[in-house]
Amino acid sequence: MASPQSTDFNPLAGLAALVFPGLGHLVLGRTKRAVLVCIGVMGLFLFGLLAGGIDAIDDRNDKIWFYGQALVGAPTLVVNYIHQNHFKAADPNNPGIIRSGYPGEHRVVQNGQAVWQPLTEAQIASGMGPPNVPGLGRINEIAMLSIVLAGMLNLIVFLDALMPSPEKTPRPSKAEGGNA
Repeated sequence: MASPQSTDFNPLAGLAALVFPGLGHLVLGRTKRAVLVCIGVMGLFLFGLLAGGIDAIDDRNDKIWFYGQALVGAPTLVVNYIHQNHFKAADPNNPGIIRSGYPGEHRVVQNGQAVWQPLTEAQIASGMGPPNVPGLGRINEIAMLSIVLAGMLNLIVFLDALMPSPEKTPRPSKAEGGNA
């Protein structure tokens, strides 16, 4: 028989749930639920990344979508950091604008700042191109939506970890002397 678990308001578990999906339930000692939550939320998150690439998470160009995606927690923030700092660069015609690369450009770091430069014929022949080409059309929208759904699911998980409900106790079977 499992020991009864606390159903009190638990801000530590809530905070842990916001950091990484399933971590809040792990803090509560609900390992099975933590694993299932992690698989569900991270499955949606990874599906979105596989479908739309790293460009599916972008706090500069898709700010409204990013708010929902950020509910996944640290994974979203890490992917966004990598996207902004390693896959984007300044526009050569307008250095104040940071953007993804266009076909025929490559990312070069000059004086500590990443900028886009046109590819030479030799670079084009070698297959060199931008490190990231933004997803287009419906596929990118499906990818962003999948990650937002992961964030919304994690919001529900956060509330469950913050204010846990009692786990159901199994009813005794007839063989154990239970009533019918």
